[in-house]
Amino acid sequence: MPTIKEIATLAGVSRGTVDRVLNKRGGVHPDTKARILEIAKALDYRPNKAGIVLSAQRKNLKLGVVMFGTNNPFFDEVKHGLKDIGSELSCYNCSIIIKSMPDFNEKNQIDAIDDLVKDGINALAIAPQNQPGVVQKIDELAAMGIPTITFNSDLPTSKRIAYVGSNYRKSGQTVAGLMRLIDHSGQLNIGVIGGAQSVLCHTERIEGFKDKIKDDSHMNIIDVVWNNDDDVTCYKLVDDMLKEHKEINALYFTAGAIAGGCRAIIEQGRDKDMIVIAHDRVPSTIEFVKSGLIQATVCQQPYFQGVKPLQMLFDYLTTGEVLNEINYTDIEIYIKENID
Repeated sequence: MPTIKEIATLAGVSRGTVDRVLNKRGGVHPDTKARILEIAKALDYRPNKAGIVLSAQRKNLKLGVVMFGTNNPFFDEVKHGLKDIGSELSCYNCSIIIKSMPDFNEKNQIDAIDDLVKDGINALAIAPQNQPGVVQKIDELAAMGIPTITFNSDLPTSKRIAYVGSNYRKSGQTVAGLMRLIDHSGQLNIGVIGGAQSVLCHTERIEGFKDKIKDDSHMNIIDVVWNNDDDVTCYKLVDDMLKEHKEINALYFTAGAIAGGCRAIIEQGRDKDMIVIAHDRVPSTIEFVKSGLIQATVCQQPYFQGVKPLQMLFDYLTTGEVLNEINYTDIEIYIKENID
């Protein structure tokens, strides 16, 4: 195992300089810092675990979390992950502060970040809206030395240090492939129900879906609507869509609030002749997969999305560990036979 002394010798600096770099205390020229980190990585340097514990306990770290989820059961499993990682990190005197957003309001999300900064957070994990104000706020945090990891949905144009979540374009492409496998009519006329246009994972799933069917004359998108993850809105949109477009024989729910849409399908007597594919494994989706109304749901490991960002932020703050920028979850497909 390489030592700080060995790294210092190779870098041509003092052990104190190496210690400042590896423990993120600053005061080192950027070129020197880069050289030390490169040598440490090449030697596969691992900080002493006992030292990490003592250092973390002295820092009294606070990790902030901003996410949707007040009315979205998908985030219940994310919260389970947050609770478990929170219990683990509490042993290191590290606390978690969570802000759950009831809606897709840009200002509310920015205000939540500001509140966390006032609470003294050292790092942020966020399921962000794809809005310029949120990008700017994350960039401001970076300038303040507060690292951000996005999860569930990404903001690649921001100065976030990493992303944890689904490859949503690939997820949308997977849904297109599933529809093609399930279809026996020879012609799919598809209605798409999105969540929020301000959330990148919702819009990019649709783009991935469109990309996969663009050269397939047997698959056509008839209409795209947005329900903002609200069941009442979803019911009305699907009800109107099916009344106006009798030719629709497939529906793709790209986000939450599918219960209202499925109720509209049933009330119009279309539950036996409609291909329906959704995302995530929440109670309402499980119910409709079991009943046969939904043929498949494509999932994204919500528990992992709760645990991984905070574990990465803690490691980054305590060890200076270089992170993988992109951390995709598995694309999991559930059908009637394996939904339990």
